[in-house]
Amino acid sequence: MREVTEALLDLLRSGRAGALATVVRVSGSTPQAAGARLLLLPDGSTRGTVGGGAIEHAVIEALRELGERPVALLRSWDLGRDLGMCCGGRMELFLEPIGATPRLWLFGAGHVAQPTARLARSVGFELVIVDEREDWNTAERFPECRRELSDAVSVLRGALLGARDWLLIATHDHRLDEEALRAALQQTPHYVGLVGSRRKVYRLLQRISARDGALDLRRVYAPVGLNLGAVSPEEIAVSIVSEMVALRRGVTSLEHLRAVSEERLAQLLADAGGHEPSHRQPGDPSQGEREPSDDLSEPTELLPDAPSHTP
Repeated sequence: MREVTEALLDLLRSGRAGALATVVRVSGSTPQAAGARLLLLPDGSTRGTVGGGAIEHAVIEALRELGERPVALLRSWDLGRDLGMCCGGRMELFLEPIGATPRLWLFGAGHVAQPTARLARSVGFELVIVDEREDWNTAERFPECRRELSDAVSVLRGALLGARDWLLIATHDHRLDEEALRAALQQTPHYVGLVGSRRKVYRLLQRISARDGALDLRRVYAPVGLNLGAVSPEEIAVSIVSEMVALRRGVTSLEHLRAVSEERLAQLLADAGGHEPSHRQPGDPSQGEREPSDDLSEPTELLPDAPSHTP
């Protein structure tokens, strides 16, 4: 029992995913009593036991299936009828996924970032604050957060991001936002949010598409947040974190500010040169790459702005 508990604590501290089986009820002759546990680790190894043999094999397979549908459930096995075990009793087990701790990377330590970090941490996110400005990215403003005093692009190039990573781009400069978004699109995080107006989102994506070709925007939520009519930094934080919670829980009935799936944007990106996919790294020079103007206010065909957050 102690082995399972220690392994479970290590798993939770690491932020990785696993699954746990606990025997909750038995009847007749069974190889283990109620309370026995088995922990499935990310590398496929296990700690603890629920009895060995056919029942253990069946439980491990059931725990693996939880990775595809991460919802806790009760499962029962008749050891004789279902598994051909000679003991012939019955076991009921509670199977639960141990989710990887979601990690939110906040690029920018400004007025929106501070309440967003506080609220995201309160609902279970691990926080990483990325901003090279030492007077903004401080332990006093972002307690209990990991802080990176570096620029967003350098961090994004050096990080290996995956399903547990959520990105929020909210820097103090449009150019930094563009380069951070461009670098983020070369990674595979769970979520990429961009704070800004709908007009800004259109412009940045057109500029990136002109440089990199076709863009995969399935994970991009821009403008970020739910449509709550938020105005103040604290209200915007509620809108952003509410969106992340809704996505984590699979809620699809809410109104997002997200504009990246609009057909009009798809046409504009095609017109900007996004016909062919590109695998160039952000910032890498390439022969024939079109460098957009440095003026973010350059004329661009856009739809009127809808409600959105501005940095």
